[in-house]
Amino acid sequence: MRHKVAGWKLGRNTSHRRALLRNLVTSIIVEERVETTLTKAKAVRPHVEKMITLAKRGDVSARRQALSYMMTRESVDKLFDTIGPRFGDRQGGYLRIIKGGFRKGDGGEIAFLELLGSEKFVEAKRKKSAEVRSKRVEAAKKAMEENQAEAEAEAKAASKDEEEAKPEAKVKTKKTKEGKK
Repeated sequence: MRHKVAGWKLGRNTSHRRALLRNLVTSIIVEERVETTLTKAKAVRPHVEKMITLAKRGDVSARRQALSYMMTRESVDKLFDTIGPRFGDRQGGYLRIIKGGFRKGDGGEIAFLELLGSEKFVEAKRKKSAEVRSKRVEAAKKAMEENQAEAEAEAKAASKDEEEAKPEAKVKTKKTKEGKK
């Protein structure tokens, strides 16, 4: 029996598990919404909440502790500048775990792990990606039209060259016939 055995091993050795959790914490802070397995989401929740609590403290020591755990300086800056103040009056429960069904390949249970209040950020990100996608589609259509126009121009030029070459060939054959007579 697993009496008083806390935490999840996640099928990894200690260093691999620590790296996985650090990467997940950093990704959640940067992206504000992450898709992962349910077990990993439950395992990483206390770590993210600890980082947000450090951000709420906001002193230099807290920033250094967060920097020693998280992977990038940008994530620490975002944590202390935007996420910490957002949860300033909240006493915990900064994350939401949403079950998302089962993965097709191995049947693992999928969950979305997101910060509370990240709906605005995620919606803005979706709009931005939709704009980028539409610009990319328009650029591709424009390039296709230009390629088609160039191909048509080349085809017209090639047909004109062929038409010009044909009468010369006829003239040459007539001269040779007349010369033979």
